Formats: sequence, C-alpha cells, structure tokens
Amino acid sequence: MLDPITLAEKGLIPDTLIRRGIRRQLQERLEQEGRDDLNASERRRREFRQALRQSEIAVNTDDANSQHYEVPAGLFELMLGRRLKYSSCWWDDNCNSLDQSEDAMLAMYVQRAQLQDGQRILELGCGWGSFCLWAAEQFPNAEITAVSNSHGQREFIEAKALERGLKNLEVITCNVAELQLSKRFDRIVSIEMLEHVRNYRELLKNVSQWLEPEGLMFVHIFCHAHLHYPFDGGWMTDNFFAGGQMPAFDTLMHFSEHMRIVDSWRVNGVHYAKTLEAWLEKLDSQRSEALKVLADAPNPRVQLNRWRMFLLACAELFAYDGGKEWFVGHYLLTPGQIAD
Repeated sequence: MLDPITLAEKGLIPDTLIRRGIRRQLQERLEQEGRDDLNASERRRREFRQALRQSEIAVNTDDANSQHYEVPAGLFELMLGRRLKYSSCWWDDNCNSLDQSEDAMLAMYVQRAQLQDGQRILELGCGWGSFCLWAAEQFPNAEITAVSNSHGQREFIEAKALERGLKNLEVITCNVAELQLSKRFDRIVSIEMLEHVRNYRELLKNVSQWLEPEGLMFVHIFCHAHLHYPFDGGWMTDNFFAGGQMPAFDTLMHFSEHMRIVDSWRVNGVHYAKTLEAWLEKLDSQRSEALKVLADAPNPRVQLNRWRMFLLACAELFAYDGGKEWFVGHYLLTPGQIAD
C-alpha cells in the first residue's frame, strides 16, 4: 500500500486534504512544544545554538544547491513574478498583483537597509537576481556585487544585466562559507540565505570584516516566533531544504560577538503565504509548460507535484494562526559587540 506522500506525489490526493494534513502536523508540533517543560525547551534551543557555534558555516551546500538553485530557470520564470523574487513579497493595500508585491518589498529594503546611490553594496545569496538587478537599475552609481552558489544563477543574472545595459553589477559564484573579498562594502544585504547557514558566529565574523566600520548589514530571514530547529530529516529535507534550519526570531541576537542588531522588524507570515499562493496559481495555470521545462527530470509529473506540495506546505505554514507563528524577520546589524 502506498503511503500518503507517495500518493500526493503522484497527484492522487486533492489539495484540500494535503492542506488539512499540513495544518494538523503544524498543530501537533506546537502542541508537543507546549506540553514540554519550558526549561527543557529552552535547554534544547540553547544546546542547538551551541552546536551551531561548533559547526561549519554551512553544510549540505551541494544538496541544497541541486534541490533549488540548479533547477532550470524556466520553472522559476513560470512560477515567480516579473523580477523573479524567490522570497516573501509585501502585500499592502496598493498591491493587487505578484509583480506589485515584489516591488513593494524591494522598496522596503531600501528604507530599512538605508540604501543610497553611490554605495558599495554586497548581496549574499542573490537567487535569480531580483534584488541585485533591481538595485543596479535604481542606483546607477552604486557598485553592486552579488554572490551565488549556483553557476546557472550567475549566468542567468549576467545575461539579464547585459540585456539591460547594466555595468555596475558583478556576480560571483562561490559558497559563502569559502568567500574571500578584497574590498569593503557600505551595505551587505542577505535575503533568505541565512536559513541555509549553520555557524552564524563565523559568518558574521566574516561579514564584520567585509563591512566599512560604519556599514550596515540588512537580513531578511524566515523564522518562528520562538522555536528553533534544524531540517535534519523527512520529506522537506530530502527534497528541498537539506542542511537548512528554521531560526527563531531572536536567534541572531545570540550571535552578537562580531555584529550587533540595531533594529528589527516582524513581517507577518500572511505576506509570505499570499506570495506562495500566487506562485502556486501561476504554476498551475502553466502546468503543461512546466512539464516541458522539467522534461529531463527522472519523472516530470512527480517533480512538478513535489513543487506543488512544497508551495502548499509553505503557504499553510506561514498562514498558520494568522501569520503570527511562522513569519519573516528583518534585521539591521552593524559591526561591533552589544554594549554591556
């Protein structure tokens, strides 16, 4: 007898039942946490943070790369918005489309990261170029360097930059754990990359050496209100998030030896849920094209259904309890320790 996940991957379980199962799993996780002694829960989080300090900066990077970032760009062009922003967007009252919500979140980065023309800006984990290409257009006198662990992403971004006549953008292919830079930057931006990092202390130590003394780092990361756990097994780990983790909103505050947080914001999870639902709607409306893009995969229909299940799972996660459990954290950091 086939298990429910295999049936879902074959497209034999309706979305309503998949969503119901996801919500039940989320509820069970929270109920289990609630049943545990508070001291025991905090001890687990403290032990996990200590394990992170002893870890490599990032683990399973090749697996994570193949799961997401060496997937054909055509799939993301079908699924994402105009700017190919593969991260949470911002849906305010003026946003009636995915494209508008992409621009709204990018504009928010300018405000919160205090970006200006003429700055040296480094992006760690640039995805398909949504931020770095947009920033190169917005700030023609800025020097922008973008880092990706994917050759395919670098080639894609370079082609787009050439097409748009952008000469102020350089893209580097490198694992962030091995990144070495010879110049300093006024701003460093990281959008949904730190979830793939383990040793925050060592990475932030490197960041402090890449920033000017008065420079700032802006971080956009998904998180939970208080839970902190690794993706170390199961369907999500095997297919989409090897080596990743779900930080708590306060996780970065525990790694302040080299970078201190000067401001932080919570972005309600509903914004991410709406983004994911928009991606799912676009993907479903172009199913035949998506199957063509995935034609070289071992089983294109199963692969496409896995992407649908991923979007469904993440949408339900961020929508849970009105977006107050799992959401997006924004942080502004600067070199230096927190004063006693």
